Amino acid sequence: MHHVQMEPHPGLDPEAIADATATALGVPDDAPIGDVGIGVIAPYDFALDRELWRWVPDRATLLVTRTPYSPLPVSVDMAARVGDSDVVAECTTELIATQPEVIAYACTSGSFIHGAEGERALVAAMFAGGAPAAVSTSGALVMALQQLGIERLAVATPYDDDITAALERYLDEVGVQVSGSAKLGLAGRIWRVPYALTLDLAREAVAAGECDGVFISCTNLPTYDVIAPLERELGIPVITANQVTVWAALHMAGLDAIGPGQSLLDRVITGEAA
Repeated sequence: MHHVQMEPHPGLDPEAIADATATALGVPDDAPIGDVGIGVIAPYDFALDRELWRWVPDRATLLVTRTPYSPLPVSVDMAARVGDSDVVAECTTELIATQPEVIAYACTSGSFIHGAEGERALVAAMFAGGAPAAVSTSGALVMALQQLGIERLAVATPYDDDITAALERYLDEVGVQVSGSAKLGLAGRIWRVPYALTLDLAREAVAAGECDGVFISCTNLPTYDVIAPLERELGIPVITANQVTVWAALHMAGLDAIGPGQSLLDRVITGEAA
């Protein structure tokens, strides 16, 4: 087969010719990839990329990487492994080539398992890895609680007793009173939990004590579609791990998350004070 290379006509700009051709075909000038990159470091078993995207406006794009695989059940040991500062720093460095505006560590247990000091160490590790701005899920949770003025929080988790207790200790460290909690005690495949079970879990947590809001933990637990209905039913803000992570990262990049009927996002959009 003979290949023919077209020589540009003298006096004509090849780029101008290409632009004219693209315009004639109805092709946009640039690919719609989003001009604001949000780097995401997720645990190796994270299965909810599609859920994260539901909060993201067109201007942003998610740049997701995962921690190295480790054959562990969901446990304190696993949380410590995926939340290791050196691992998170290395994952951050791997994302820098894509030029994100901010990097989010999207794992609740991995960011609270070593307490408030451990959460700060993870953020420092992301900065050390080259992040221009950084946030963890647990740090984003604290930001959301402050934004909403929540002091007494109900906690719903898919975790076992030990991880749930570690979350309660973290919240106590950052000055949040846990009014009650409910847990599923799962060791894996959390992304398969049906919405009906998550709704009941949140109701159980709220019923355990008077509260200002409820937090549904774990970035591997689907929650997008339960937030607004639960808020209407319970009459209090409902915040979730993936929601606060994306909200905080977008906020740092100067953008608003998308989530109709979600109090956290409505507060940001309307500019209400916490």
